[in-house]
Amino acid sequence: MKKSMLWLLMMSPIFAFAQGEWNQKFEQLGTTLPTANSYRNASGAPGKDYWQQRADYVIQAELNDENQSLSGSETITYFNNSPDQLSYLWLQLDQNMRSKNSDTPLVTESKVSSSMAGKSIQKITQGYDFDGGFKISEVTDASGRPLKYFINKTMMRIDLPKPLTSGENISFSVAWSYNMQDRMQLGGRSGYEYFPKDGNYLYTIAQWFPRMAVYDDLNGWQHKQFLGRGEFALEFGDYQVRLTVPADFVVASTGELKNADEVLSKVQKERLVQAKKSYDKPVLIVTEAEARKAESSKAKNKKTWEYHAKDVRDFALAASRKFIWDAQAVKLDTKTPLAMSYYPKEGNPLWEKESTKAVANTLLTYSKHTIEYPYPVAISVHSASIGMEYPMICFNYGRPNEDGSFTAMKRSNMIGVIIHEVGHNFFPMIINSDERQWAWMDEGLNSFVESLTEKEHYPNKRRKRGDPLLILDYMKGDKEGMRPIMTDPEQILQLGNNSYGKPAAALSILRETIMGPEMFDYAFKTYAERWAFKRPGPADFFRTMEDASAMDLDWFWKGWFYTTDHVDLSLSKVKWYKMDVSENEIENKGKKSKKTKISSGENSQNLIDFAEEAEVFSYINVEDVVETPRQKEFMNQVNDQAIKNANANRNFYELTFENKGGLVMPIIIEWTYEDGTKEREYLPAEIWKKNENLVTKVFAKDKKVINIVVDPNKETADVATENNVFPRIENTSRFDNFQDGGE
Repeated sequence: MKKSMLWLLMMSPIFAFAQGEWNQKFEQLGTTLPTANSYRNASGAPGKDYWQQRADYVIQAELNDENQSLSGSETITYFNNSPDQLSYLWLQLDQNMRSKNSDTPLVTESKVSSSMAGKSIQKITQGYDFDGGFKISEVTDASGRPLKYFINKTMMRIDLPKPLTSGENISFSVAWSYNMQDRMQLGGRSGYEYFPKDGNYLYTIAQWFPRMAVYDDLNGWQHKQFLGRGEFALEFGDYQVRLTVPADFVVASTGELKNADEVLSKVQKERLVQAKKSYDKPVLIVTEAEARKAESSKAKNKKTWEYHAKDVRDFALAASRKFIWDAQAVKLDTKTPLAMSYYPKEGNPLWEKESTKAVANTLLTYSKHTIEYPYPVAISVHSASIGMEYPMICFNYGRPNEDGSFTAMKRSNMIGVIIHEVGHNFFPMIINSDERQWAWMDEGLNSFVESLTEKEHYPNKRRKRGDPLLILDYMKGDKEGMRPIMTDPEQILQLGNNSYGKPAAALSILRETIMGPEMFDYAFKTYAERWAFKRPGPADFFRTMEDASAMDLDWFWKGWFYTTDHVDLSLSKVKWYKMDVSENEIENKGKKSKKTKISSGENSQNLIDFAEEAEVFSYINVEDVVETPRQKEFMNQVNDQAIKNANANRNFYELTFENKGGLVMPIIIEWTYEDGTKEREYLPAEIWKKNENLVTKVFAKDKKVINIVVDPNKETADVATENNVFPRIENTSRFDNFQDGGE
């Protein structure tokens, strides 16, 4: 009888070298990441010489409700905290993506299909008459003298009379105007929605003033053109903003209202005071009845609302006579911000019931996982077909039917978008990443914490992102339709999957499976605390997560963020062994095992199953295999008889795993024994270090195994589940009965 030879004690180096292609999946990211320096150190923290610029704004503007235009003037005070001398400044003119000479329609692909909606045809032909873009009327210095400027599409360069040296600041003014677009016709992150039944407008006002471009240690000037998808890179500063509107308008805004006596009635001010003490439910500041009254007759006179904000990177507003307004206090550890919502009657009853509650829940969970929310307010504004974020304020969809009815799905989607957009207060409004370059650093991180918020406050809500299972269809798709996460947003092919879903799923796997919640949460919070009100890059995130956890995660960043590989770990072969022991050699140890065929994927057709009896191996005493005195000196403490006794009736299972998808991941094994009990084992991803494609490992078990499942809880985003089980039955998926937490 042929026997397999296994020396249980040996670990000869010859067995450590694996065959197969080596793709350097475990090589360090050192040369890929920017070199650490005194601005950003190797731990992922800001260095001793870290700096960032600052821009303060004083703005006066007026919204014209007759022709849907906005005009204004601003004084910017720009602080050069860099070590460099600047001979010119760059400002962002984002509205220019709607100008006649915009590159956006030129670089947007279009195709003809067998049937086309009018809106699609209009987009192709540019068949609308809209005069968009900023009209810059003047640029002057602090003394009112004209400054030379040059406009290149969505960027404006101001040439300084003399260089701005390190430590200096400069004040200058810009006057402008632009026509606001109908979002229902032209789309966009801001603009207006028209309500034909009552003849009123709801304005969401953003990218509405020339804003300073970023100058930093990573890029110098970040002045990539704004084409519409890549979002924003901005400097922190203080704002004083006065917006003049029709007297019956209500204005929601970034910042704190400074002239409530001028714009609110006595009863509205009393309600606002009451809201600051209401922790369990919102208080209506402007009721639906009051909003209906305002929208029925248009005021001819005007009011100016004044808002101030400190340490924000942007400023946005919303304005309409249609607004209902409610507010509720949120108790954090040391702060009590107001969660607030503004919405037209068309949003009720859904918005009055759910919006402010969702804002409050978001602040609670995000404050726990990042930093305590530092601003005085967090606002959700309702308008159709939008989801967009700004400091302290966001614009969100989720409209009931005309009769006020709504489905569970409508409610779920509305809550989800509110959590997501309010969550953007943390990423990137506070942890101030460069959205123009790295969409995943705000969208992916935010989507991940969004999923934690939903699990905590809405456990039965259907989630769209964050769980590994939700990214499977994308991960197993055609690689031609993918780009790595580390891709400029203008080049990404599937923005939602690439920048939202995949990084959110990756971080969920990192938290739940690889690091564990306690270790992950500490490292993630460390990143947030280190980079709050600063400008992190990808390397700062990667390095901080490793620095605060003592885990080498370069393999994880490389696989998930720098490639389009997917997870497909296959349990491709299982062999069962027992020790060949004579009956009289070990007393009372049972009968000798017999040899049977090896059970493996290669030797079966429709069913891969365990053999009836195990393959046997012979035990070899130490003295029979050591060759030199030096080896005997090392091995002379081995008690061969004790080892035989301990393992005489044990089962040895040799498992072979294949990495078919490319992404190396931990191997999670669930064993089911003959007596019905189960056991789970976890092999770290580093098991693939010697061979990234094939791994074989032996497990010793006291009980007989009847079933083996890899990734039993579906936590690694493995796209092919049929090869994760043993015995294996064709055409069986463990995901057939998966339910994604519907309402």
